[in-house]
Amino acid sequence: MAVGINFADTYFRTGMYSVPLPAGMGVEASGVVEAVGEGVTNVKPGDRVTYTGFVNTLGAYSTARLIPAAPLIRLPEAISCETAAAMTMRGLTSAYLLRRIWPLAAGDTILLHAAAGGVGLIVAQWAKVLGLNVIGTVSSEAKAEVARAHGCDHVILYGREDVAKRVREITGGAGVSVVYDSVGKDTFAGSLDSLKRRGCWSASAPHRARFRRSTPCSSRSRARCSSRARRSPTTSATRREGRTRGGDLRHVAAGRIRIEINQRYRLEDAVQAHRDLEARRTTGSSIFVVKGE
Repeated sequence: MAVGINFADTYFRTGMYSVPLPAGMGVEASGVVEAVGEGVTNVKPGDRVTYTGFVNTLGAYSTARLIPAAPLIRLPEAISCETAAAMTMRGLTSAYLLRRIWPLAAGDTILLHAAAGGVGLIVAQWAKVLGLNVIGTVSSEAKAEVARAHGCDHVILYGREDVAKRVREITGGAGVSVVYDSVGKDTFAGSLDSLKRRGCWSASAPHRARFRRSTPCSSRSRARCSSRARRSPTTSATRREGRTRGGDLRHVAAGRIRIEINQRYRLEDAVQAHRDLEARRTTGSSIFVVKGE
């Protein structure tokens, strides 16, 4: 059994995402079904499963639990419980970003912020499967190497380079079709300046909310906002699509997308895990290893 560690966990911990108390922590895990209740037909004892979501799955930081059967996705033999815990939420998020946000076509160019993170590495690899050109941004040379090894055609160190200027240079002045922005306030202006006319800026809901509250918008930026679509992937949308998106596990099973688990913790080390995540000391995915399969 393994438990996924996500930024969403820190949002629940800090109260950014409110939930009635008492409540557990964690939205994603995998393991083996020990028993099922009356009427359950989608899984049976002994099945290896994974799950993610917010409403019905909160409380994943545990060694054993009762959970509704509906969110459970059965795992193919080629995918371990550790891999599943590291990729279920990130994989469903990536599917939503690449399939639902914008009508991308082979040859399009995207800008991917936090390209060495858990979602970033999956999106970059999946984008290459789809024939896209990927420009990634990272904070260090070490993370740049990770991003390049997972499909980024170009990598920009956002603390040292002008992101929009580099994007224009790379694209011959055209800009990118979509910006996937998991940072928000600090990257908003550069993201807009990197877009093609009427392209799409996509940010997660918490970062979009922070932008609305605290980011000044110049007249130039307002003009860009009015000429470009902005959409935000939502967890509820990702959750609704979970059952149909389970089929996308085939990319992982076939080795087309590698899931990098670069940090492993014990459940009792959750404080350190959150500190590492919030300080951006991690790359790829992080998990709690609860017990062997």
